[in-house]
Amino acid sequence: MLASTSAIQTEQPSKKNFTPARPRTGVLLVNLGTPDSPSVPDVRKYLREFLMDGRVIDIPFISRFFLVNFIIAPFRAPKSAEVYRKLWTDKGSPLKIYGYEVASLLQQALGEEYLVSLGMRYQSPSIESALQELKDKGLDNIIVVPLFPQYASATTGSVHDKVMEIVRTWQIIPQINFINSFLQHPKFIETFALLGKKYIAEHPFDHYIFTYHGLPERQIRKGDATNTCLQGNCCGSLHALNQHCYRAQCFETSRLLAAALGITPDKYTVSFQSRLGKDPWIKPYTDDMISELAAKGVKRVLAFSPSFVSDCLETTIEVGEEYKELFEKKGGKHWQLVESLNNHPLWIETLTDIVHRNNVKA
Repeated sequence: MLASTSAIQTEQPSKKNFTPARPRTGVLLVNLGTPDSPSVPDVRKYLREFLMDGRVIDIPFISRFFLVNFIIAPFRAPKSAEVYRKLWTDKGSPLKIYGYEVASLLQQALGEEYLVSLGMRYQSPSIESALQELKDKGLDNIIVVPLFPQYASATTGSVHDKVMEIVRTWQIIPQINFINSFLQHPKFIETFALLGKKYIAEHPFDHYIFTYHGLPERQIRKGDATNTCLQGNCCGSLHALNQHCYRAQCFETSRLLAAALGITPDKYTVSFQSRLGKDPWIKPYTDDMISELAAKGVKRVLAFSPSFVSDCLETTIEVGEEYKELFEKKGGKHWQLVESLNNHPLWIETLTDIVHRNNVKA
Protein backbone atom coordinates (compact mmCIF):
# COMPACT_ATOMS: atom_id res chain seq x y z
CA MET A 1 0.00 0.00 0.00
CA LEU A 2 2.82 2.37 0.82
CA ALA A 3 4.44 1.79 -2.55
CA SER A 4 1.17 2.36 -4.34
CA THR A 5 0.53 5.62 -2.48
CA SER A 6 4.04 6.83 -3.23
CA ALA A 7 3.60 6.11 -6.93
CA ILE A 8 0.39 8.11 -7.07
CA GLN A 9 2.00 11.06 -5.30
CA THR A 10 4.93 11.24 -7.71
CA GLU A 11 2.51 11.63 -10.67
CA GLN A 12 1.00 14.85 -9.31
CA PRO A 13 2.46 18.14 -10.67
CA SER A 14 4.48 20.12 -8.17
CA LYS A 15 2.96 23.35 -6.86
CA LYS A 16 5.99 25.21 -8.15
CA ASN A 17 5.36 24.22 -11.80
CA PHE A 18 1.55 24.13 -11.78
CA THR A 19 -0.21 26.94 -13.67
CA PRO A 20 -4.01 26.92 -13.42
CA ALA A 21 -5.90 27.17 -16.70
CA ARG A 22 -7.19 30.66 -17.45
CA PRO A 23 -8.71 32.42 -20.42
CA ARG A 24 -6.13 34.22 -22.55
CA THR A 25 -8.46 36.32 -24.72
CA GLY A 26 -11.39 38.48 -23.72
CA VAL A 27 -14.32 39.14 -26.03
CA LEU A 28 -16.33 42.28 -25.34
CA LEU A 29 -19.72 42.27 -27.06
CA VAL A 30 -21.39 45.69 -27.09
CA ASN A 31 -24.86 46.69 -28.22
CA LEU A 32 -26.53 50.09 -28.07
CA GLY A 33 -28.48 49.67 -24.86
CA THR A 34 -31.97 49.85 -23.45
CA PRO A 35 -33.77 51.50 -20.53
CA ASP A 36 -33.76 49.47 -17.32
CA SER A 37 -37.55 49.47 -17.45
CA PRO A 38 -40.31 51.03 -19.57
CA SER A 39 -41.11 53.54 -16.83
CA VAL A 40 -40.91 57.22 -17.77
CA PRO A 41 -38.01 57.99 -15.35
CA ASP A 42 -35.92 55.09 -16.67
CA VAL A 43 -36.66 55.97 -20.29
CA ARG A 44 -35.79 59.61 -19.62
CA LYS A 45 -32.51 58.52 -18.00
CA TYR A 46 -31.67 56.37 -20.99
CA LEU A 47 -32.49 59.11 -23.50
CA ARG A 48 -30.31 61.59 -21.64
CA GLU A 49 -27.29 59.31 -21.62
CA PHE A 50 -27.81 58.22 -25.22
CA LEU A 51 -28.45 61.65 -26.73
CA MET A 52 -25.77 63.45 -24.71
CA ASP A 53 -23.16 61.38 -26.53
CA GLY A 54 -21.35 63.85 -28.76
CA ARG A 55 -21.08 61.24 -31.50
CA VAL A 56 -24.87 60.81 -31.56
CA ILE A 57 -25.90 64.47 -31.52
CA ASP A 58 -22.75 66.08 -32.87
CA ILE A 59 -23.33 69.71 -31.96
CA PRO A 60 -21.51 71.86 -29.35
CA PHE A 61 -21.90 70.62 -25.77
CA ILE A 62 -23.92 73.56 -24.43
CA SER A 63 -26.41 73.38 -27.30
CA ARG A 64 -26.65 69.61 -26.94
CA PHE A 65 -27.12 69.87 -23.17
CA PHE A 66 -30.09 72.25 -23.42
CA LEU A 67 -31.61 70.41 -26.39
CA VAL A 68 -31.49 67.01 -24.69
CA ASN A 69 -32.27 67.96 -21.10
CA PHE A 70 -34.85 70.67 -21.63
CA ILE A 71 -36.57 69.65 -24.86
CA ILE A 72 -36.06 66.08 -26.04
CA ALA A 73 -35.88 64.06 -22.82
CA PRO A 74 -38.72 65.79 -20.94
CA PHE A 75 -41.20 65.71 -23.84
CA ARG A 76 -40.16 62.53 -25.62
CA ALA A 77 -39.76 60.24 -22.60
CA PRO A 78 -43.51 59.74 -21.89
CA LYS A 79 -44.22 58.83 -25.54
CA SER A 80 -41.16 56.58 -25.77
CA ALA A 81 -42.13 54.86 -22.52
CA GLU A 82 -45.50 53.92 -24.05
CA VAL A 83 -43.74 52.35 -27.00
CA TYR A 84 -41.24 50.50 -24.79
CA ARG A 85 -44.17 49.01 -22.86
CA LYS A 86 -45.37 47.44 -26.11
CA LEU A 87 -41.92 45.95 -26.67
CA TRP A 88 -41.28 44.76 -23.11
CA THR A 89 -41.59 41.08 -22.19
CA ASP A 90 -41.88 39.29 -18.85
CA LYS A 91 -38.09 38.91 -18.92
CA GLY A 92 -37.42 42.51 -19.91
CA SER A 93 -36.09 44.16 -23.05
CA PRO A 94 -35.52 41.78 -26.02
CA LEU A 95 -32.25 43.52 -26.84
CA LYS A 96 -30.84 42.74 -23.41
CA ILE A 97 -32.35 39.25 -23.26
CA TYR A 98 -30.80 38.28 -26.58
CA GLY A 99 -27.57 40.01 -25.59
CA TYR A 100 -27.09 37.72 -22.60
CA GLU A 101 -28.14 34.65 -24.60
CA VAL A 102 -25.68 35.41 -27.39
CA ALA A 103 -22.86 36.03 -24.91
CA SER A 104 -23.56 32.69 -23.22
CA LEU A 105 -23.80 30.77 -26.50
CA LEU A 106 -20.63 32.39 -27.82
CA GLN A 107 -18.81 31.49 -24.61
CA GLN A 108 -19.81 27.86 -25.09
CA ALA A 109 -18.67 27.93 -28.72
CA LEU A 110 -15.30 29.54 -27.99
CA GLY A 111 -14.33 27.46 -24.99
CA GLU A 112 -12.29 28.10 -21.85
CA GLU A 113 -9.43 29.99 -23.52
CA TYR A 114 -11.82 32.89 -24.02
CA LEU A 115 -13.90 34.99 -21.66
CA VAL A 116 -16.99 36.64 -23.19
CA SER A 117 -18.50 39.68 -21.52
CA LEU A 118 -21.53 41.77 -22.52
CA GLY A 119 -21.76 45.54 -22.22
CA MET A 120 -24.18 48.20 -23.41
CA ARG A 121 -23.03 51.56 -24.68
CA TYR A 122 -25.80 53.17 -22.65
CA GLN A 123 -27.23 51.94 -19.34
CA SER A 124 -26.69 48.43 -18.01
CA PRO A 125 -24.75 46.23 -18.14
CA SER A 126 -22.24 48.99 -18.70
CA ILE A 127 -19.09 48.78 -20.78
CA GLU A 128 -17.19 49.65 -17.59
CA SER A 129 -18.51 46.59 -15.74
CA ALA A 130 -17.91 44.32 -18.73
CA LEU A 131 -14.32 45.54 -19.11
CA GLN A 132 -13.71 45.18 -15.39
CA GLU A 133 -14.72 41.53 -15.64
CA LEU A 134 -12.11 41.04 -18.35
CA LYS A 135 -9.47 43.10 -16.55
CA ASP A 136 -9.80 41.01 -13.40
CA LYS A 137 -8.65 37.95 -15.37
CA GLY A 138 -5.39 39.55 -16.52
CA LEU A 139 -6.04 38.65 -20.15
CA ASP A 140 -3.41 38.77 -22.89
CA ASN A 141 -5.67 40.56 -25.33
CA ILE A 142 -9.25 41.79 -25.81
CA ILE A 143 -11.37 41.71 -28.95
CA VAL A 144 -14.04 44.42 -28.98
CA VAL A 145 -17.06 43.47 -31.09
CA PRO A 146 -19.66 46.26 -31.42
CA LEU A 147 -22.83 44.50 -32.57
CA PHE A 148 -23.41 46.86 -35.48
CA PRO A 149 -22.86 45.30 -38.93
CA GLN A 150 -22.07 48.64 -40.61
CA TYR A 151 -19.65 51.21 -39.18
CA ALA A 152 -20.97 54.60 -38.09
CA SER A 153 -19.37 57.14 -35.78
CA ALA A 154 -22.58 57.28 -33.71
CA THR A 155 -22.56 53.52 -33.05
CA THR A 156 -19.31 51.60 -33.56
CA GLY A 157 -17.21 54.74 -33.26
CA SER A 158 -18.88 55.62 -29.97
CA VAL A 159 -18.18 52.13 -28.58
CA HIS A 160 -14.51 52.35 -29.54
CA ASP A 161 -14.31 55.82 -28.03
CA LYS A 162 -15.79 54.65 -24.71
CA VAL A 163 -13.56 51.57 -24.50
CA MET A 164 -10.43 53.68 -25.04
CA GLU A 165 -11.60 56.22 -22.46
CA ILE A 166 -11.84 53.45 -19.86
CA VAL A 167 -8.81 51.35 -20.77
CA ARG A 168 -6.41 54.29 -20.91
CA THR A 169 -6.65 54.50 -17.10
CA TRP A 170 -5.42 50.90 -16.61
CA GLN A 171 -1.87 50.37 -15.42
CA ILE A 172 -1.43 47.44 -17.80
CA ILE A 173 -3.17 47.79 -21.15
CA PRO A 174 -3.55 44.50 -23.04
CA GLN A 175 -3.51 44.08 -26.80
CA ILE A 176 -6.91 45.35 -28.02
CA ASN A 177 -8.40 44.57 -31.40
CA PHE A 178 -11.42 46.65 -32.47
CA ILE A 179 -13.89 45.20 -34.99
CA ASN A 180 -15.17 47.97 -37.27
CA SER A 181 -17.82 46.13 -39.28
CA PHE A 182 -18.87 42.70 -40.47
CA LEU A 183 -21.47 43.41 -43.15
CA GLN A 184 -19.55 41.38 -45.74
CA HIS A 185 -19.12 38.29 -43.57
CA PRO A 186 -20.67 35.41 -45.54
CA LYS A 187 -22.37 33.86 -42.51
CA PHE A 188 -23.91 37.19 -41.50
CA ILE A 189 -25.48 37.49 -44.95
CA GLU A 190 -26.44 33.80 -44.94
CA THR A 191 -28.25 34.09 -41.61
CA PHE A 192 -30.41 37.05 -42.68
CA ALA A 193 -31.10 35.38 -46.03
CA LEU A 194 -32.13 32.16 -44.31
CA LEU A 195 -34.59 34.06 -42.10
CA GLY A 196 -36.05 35.80 -45.14
CA LYS A 197 -36.40 32.62 -47.19
CA LYS A 198 -38.74 31.24 -44.54
CA TYR A 199 -41.30 33.94 -45.37
CA ILE A 200 -40.65 33.84 -49.10
CA ALA A 201 -41.51 30.12 -49.06
CA GLU A 202 -44.84 30.90 -47.37
CA HIS A 203 -46.05 33.87 -49.46
CA PRO A 204 -45.23 35.61 -52.73
CA PHE A 205 -43.99 39.21 -52.32
CA ASP A 206 -44.17 42.04 -54.83
CA HIS A 207 -41.26 43.96 -53.36
CA TYR A 208 -38.54 43.87 -50.69
CA ILE A 209 -37.35 46.70 -48.47
CA PHE A 210 -33.99 46.83 -46.70
CA THR A 211 -34.45 49.56 -44.11
CA TYR A 212 -31.58 50.84 -41.97
CA HIS A 213 -31.23 53.19 -39.05
CA GLY A 214 -30.66 56.70 -40.37
CA LEU A 215 -27.97 59.31 -39.72
CA PRO A 216 -27.80 63.06 -40.33
CA GLU A 217 -26.12 63.84 -43.65
CA ARG A 218 -23.60 66.04 -41.83
CA GLN A 219 -22.20 62.98 -40.04
CA ILE A 220 -21.58 61.27 -43.38
CA ARG A 221 -19.81 64.39 -44.68
CA LYS A 222 -17.67 64.71 -41.54
CA GLY A 223 -16.24 61.26 -42.12
CA ASP A 224 -15.80 61.72 -45.88
CA ALA A 225 -12.06 62.36 -46.24
CA THR A 226 -12.20 61.69 -49.99
CA ASN A 227 -15.13 63.98 -50.86
CA THR A 228 -16.94 61.01 -52.40
CA CYS A 229 -20.15 60.55 -50.42
CA LEU A 230 -23.66 61.86 -51.15
CA GLN A 231 -22.78 62.71 -54.74
CA GLY A 232 -24.33 61.01 -57.77
CA ASN A 233 -24.17 57.23 -57.62
CA CYS A 234 -21.65 57.31 -54.78
CA CYS A 235 -23.11 54.19 -53.15
CA GLY A 236 -23.33 52.15 -56.35
CA SER A 237 -20.47 50.00 -55.08
CA LEU A 238 -18.27 49.71 -52.00
CA HIS A 239 -14.67 50.63 -52.77
CA ALA A 240 -11.53 52.16 -51.26
CA LEU A 241 -12.89 55.72 -51.33
CA ASN A 242 -16.22 55.05 -49.58
CA GLN A 243 -15.51 51.89 -47.57
CA HIS A 244 -16.04 53.70 -44.25
CA CYS A 245 -19.24 55.46 -45.34
CA TYR A 246 -22.24 54.14 -43.43
CA ARG A 247 -24.66 54.75 -46.31
CA ALA A 248 -22.41 52.97 -48.81
CA GLN A 249 -22.06 50.03 -46.43
CA CYS A 250 -25.85 49.78 -46.13
CA PHE A 251 -26.24 49.65 -49.91
CA GLU A 252 -23.54 46.97 -50.09
CA THR A 253 -25.33 44.94 -47.41
CA SER A 254 -28.51 45.13 -49.48
CA ARG A 255 -26.74 44.02 -52.66
CA LEU A 256 -25.24 41.02 -50.87
CA LEU A 257 -28.57 40.06 -49.30
CA ALA A 258 -30.45 40.48 -52.56
CA ALA A 259 -27.93 38.25 -54.32
CA ALA A 260 -28.26 35.60 -51.61
CA LEU A 261 -32.05 35.72 -51.94
CA GLY A 262 -32.08 35.80 -55.73
CA ILE A 263 -33.77 39.22 -55.83
CA THR A 264 -33.22 41.43 -58.86
CA PRO A 265 -32.42 45.16 -58.37
CA ASP A 266 -35.84 46.27 -59.60
CA LYS A 267 -37.53 44.25 -56.86
CA TYR A 268 -35.92 45.83 -53.80
CA THR A 269 -35.47 49.25 -52.21
CA VAL A 270 -32.88 50.56 -49.74
CA SER A 271 -34.12 53.17 -47.28
CA PHE A 272 -33.41 54.79 -43.90
CA GLN A 273 -35.58 55.28 -40.83
CA SER A 274 -35.70 56.92 -37.37
CA ARG A 275 -35.19 60.58 -38.26
CA LEU A 276 -34.80 63.12 -35.46
CA GLY A 277 -34.92 66.90 -35.83
CA LYS A 278 -35.19 69.12 -38.89
CA ASP A 279 -31.73 68.66 -40.42
CA PRO A 280 -31.58 66.45 -43.54
CA TRP A 281 -30.82 62.78 -42.90
CA ILE A 282 -29.56 60.25 -45.40
CA LYS A 283 -32.14 59.33 -48.02
CA PRO A 284 -34.36 57.83 -49.18
CA TYR A 285 -36.59 57.85 -46.10
CA THR A 286 -38.42 54.60 -45.40
CA ASP A 287 -41.82 56.17 -44.79
CA ASP A 288 -41.61 58.05 -48.10
CA MET A 289 -40.66 54.86 -49.94
CA ILE A 290 -43.60 53.01 -48.42
CA SER A 291 -45.99 55.65 -49.73
CA GLU A 292 -44.36 55.53 -53.18
CA LEU A 293 -44.53 51.72 -53.37
CA ALA A 294 -48.20 51.68 -52.35
CA ALA A 295 -48.95 54.36 -54.95
CA LYS A 296 -47.36 52.11 -57.61
CA GLY A 297 -49.72 49.29 -56.68
CA VAL A 298 -47.29 47.18 -54.62
CA LYS A 299 -49.42 45.02 -52.32
CA ARG A 300 -47.07 42.62 -50.55
CA VAL A 301 -43.73 43.67 -49.00
CA LEU A 302 -41.09 41.73 -47.08
CA ALA A 303 -39.03 44.09 -44.89
CA PHE A 304 -35.52 43.49 -43.56
CA SER A 305 -33.67 45.58 -40.93
CA PRO A 306 -30.04 44.56 -41.53
CA SER A 307 -28.47 47.25 -39.33
CA PHE A 308 -29.83 45.50 -36.24
CA VAL A 309 -28.75 42.05 -35.00
CA SER A 310 -31.34 41.92 -32.22
CA ASP A 311 -35.04 42.67 -32.11
CA CYS A 312 -35.56 46.08 -30.54
CA LEU A 313 -37.75 49.19 -30.66
CA GLU A 314 -36.60 50.13 -34.17
CA THR A 315 -37.36 46.70 -35.63
CA THR A 316 -40.31 45.20 -33.78
CA ILE A 317 -42.26 48.41 -33.26
CA GLU A 318 -41.10 50.90 -35.91
CA VAL A 319 -40.69 48.52 -38.85
CA GLY A 320 -42.95 45.69 -37.72
CA GLU A 321 -45.93 47.73 -36.53
CA GLU A 322 -45.75 51.42 -37.48
CA TYR A 323 -44.60 50.87 -41.06
CA LYS A 324 -47.08 48.02 -41.45
CA GLU A 325 -49.87 50.36 -40.39
CA LEU A 326 -48.66 53.04 -42.81
CA PHE A 327 -48.41 50.56 -45.70
CA GLU A 328 -51.92 49.22 -45.13
CA LYS A 329 -53.29 52.74 -44.76
CA LYS A 330 -51.85 53.56 -48.18
CA GLY A 331 -53.50 50.52 -49.75
CA GLY A 332 -50.99 47.72 -49.14
CA LYS A 333 -52.29 44.24 -48.27
CA HIS A 334 -49.44 42.41 -46.56
CA TRP A 335 -46.36 43.74 -44.74
CA GLN A 336 -44.00 41.23 -43.14
CA LEU A 337 -40.96 42.02 -41.01
CA VAL A 338 -38.06 39.56 -41.03
CA GLU A 339 -36.88 39.18 -37.44
CA SER A 340 -33.32 40.03 -36.44
CA LEU A 341 -30.55 37.48 -35.94
CA ASN A 342 -31.23 37.30 -32.18
CA ASN A 343 -29.80 33.95 -30.95
CA HIS A 344 -29.82 32.07 -34.26
CA PRO A 345 -27.16 29.29 -34.33
CA LEU A 346 -25.67 30.61 -37.58
CA TRP A 347 -25.29 34.06 -36.00
CA ILE A 348 -23.30 32.45 -33.18
CA GLU A 349 -21.14 30.78 -35.83
CA THR A 350 -20.64 34.20 -37.42
CA LEU A 351 -19.40 35.73 -34.17
CA THR A 352 -17.22 32.71 -33.43
CA ASP A 353 -15.52 33.08 -36.80
CA ILE A 354 -15.08 36.85 -36.33
CA VAL A 355 -13.37 36.24 -32.98
CA HIS A 356 -11.10 33.49 -34.31
CA ARG A 357 -10.06 35.56 -37.33
CA ASN A 358 -9.18 38.54 -35.15
CA ASN A 359 -7.44 36.79 -32.26
CA VAL A 360 -3.82 37.89 -32.53
CA LYS A 361 -2.85 35.38 -29.83
CA ALA A 362 -4.48 32.38 -31.49
